[in-house]
Amino acid sequence: MNRSPDVEVIFEFNGTRKNPANDGYRPAHLVTEHYLTTGIHHYDGVASVPPNGTATGTITFLTPEAYPHCLWIGKRISIQEGARIVGCATITNIYNPLLRSENQA
Repeated sequence: MNRSPDVEVIFEFNGTRKNPANDGYRPAHLVTEHYLTTGIHHYDGVASVPPNGTATGTITFLTPEAYPHCLWIGKRISIQEGARIVGCATITNIYNPLLRSENQA
């Protein structure tokens, strides 16, 4: 995939991963109450983030047209490996207007 990032976020990992998350990590993200989608992480200024670490960076989601208007600044989405939650991402900027919610919660 060679698209621009969809969102800028603060990543917070909760220590459940055994290994660091490397730049290019592709976990699932709970973007709506019932929709998990894969996204590619890129971390600002670091090659990896420890299992209990934090970083800023971007996510490029797969098929954002399948879940339009679901994100807003400040929304926290879980980062998952299957059913296991390994962290969260707090939205700080939305680059893809298709994903911007018109009714921010």
